[in-house]
Amino acid sequence: MGQDSRAASEMSTSKAGLRYVRLRPSVANFEKAPAEVQEILSKPIRQLGLKLEGSPLERFVQQLYKELEAKGLHRFKPKCYLTDEWGCPNMEPVIGIPFYLADPKLQRLESEMNDIEDARQVMMYMRHEAGHAFNYAYALYKSEEWRTLFGPFRRPYRDNYKPVPFSRQFVRHMEGWYAQKHPDEDFAETFAVWLTPRSNWRKRYKGWGAMKKLLYMDRMGRKLGDAEPVVARGDTDITVEEMDVTVGEFYQQALDQQLIPGELPLDTDLRDIFNVSRRRRKNVRPAVGLLEENRKVLVDKVNYWTGVQRPLVKKLVEAIEAKARDLGLRADIKCERDYLTEVTVYATALAMNYITRGKFILP
Repeated sequence: MGQDSRAASEMSTSKAGLRYVRLRPSVANFEKAPAEVQEILSKPIRQLGLKLEGSPLERFVQQLYKELEAKGLHRFKPKCYLTDEWGCPNMEPVIGIPFYLADPKLQRLESEMNDIEDARQVMMYMRHEAGHAFNYAYALYKSEEWRTLFGPFRRPYRDNYKPVPFSRQFVRHMEGWYAQKHPDEDFAETFAVWLTPRSNWRKRYKGWGAMKKLLYMDRMGRKLGDAEPVVARGDTDITVEEMDVTVGEFYQQALDQQLIPGELPLDTDLRDIFNVSRRRRKNVRPAVGLLEENRKVLVDKVNYWTGVQRPLVKKLVEAIEAKARDLGLRADIKCERDYLTEVTVYATALAMNYITRGKFILP
């Protein structure tokens, strides 16, 4: 997000990649989409007549404006528009929102293909993007104080950054350690924490190095509350009215961007976790069923605590499921909570190995 949308030469294309923290969603196959949704796959996105006004998204935009007003930002109301990704393009004080959130059928399709953002996540992203827009609207990144607190704004933007987990120099708002990705993201995350109602940031971050950033944000909020933005209007990136690709082509492009963990040697570890005798006949069931039922929460937790991009975490969890199915592993029904705890810890360890060494499992 933010500078993620700056130029293809400075980043790899990505969703939550959101042109940003994740790559575009991990896409299954179109056959999983219901019939009433499949009919729109061949339609160009610009012909769908999508509008922000009157859509399910309008209430989130209004909620953001109410939160900004409640914080005393009376002159800052960034324009929101529908586009292909979350983002503030080219350092413009506007907020781009994914088009699929504006229509129930598209939401259904996105949900079938991936885990669509829920209401809580939508507001998290709105607040984060508002942080970028605020930075750009008032050109805060040009000041010496901003650079001292957050770092050089022109620092190269790297998708494959290596964070320091649990560093108290940075707030935590979005999944993983996203504030550590770039000074611009650090500010956006700080703004989002400051803006979030009932975040109780003064208590939560007491004694943290990140507190000085939050106090700066609080001071800037009071100082600029009645000030007109330096950049009053921002230019949009590609709008939904300009998107010539069909819905199907949009999702097919996502297939080409997927990260695949490859064949992982999980056999020994999973046999140790699901160590149930084959002779047992009672109170057991296939382990893969337990894993599939809890896939979303597994992906959510591993993604949040490690920061590994969500599509890759999803592929990792699916690889664990596939191996459990291939091995015919079974789970003791009385120990399901223990299995889930162990699998979560196991997947987290693999994800942290990926962050520090670039691979889930080293040869």
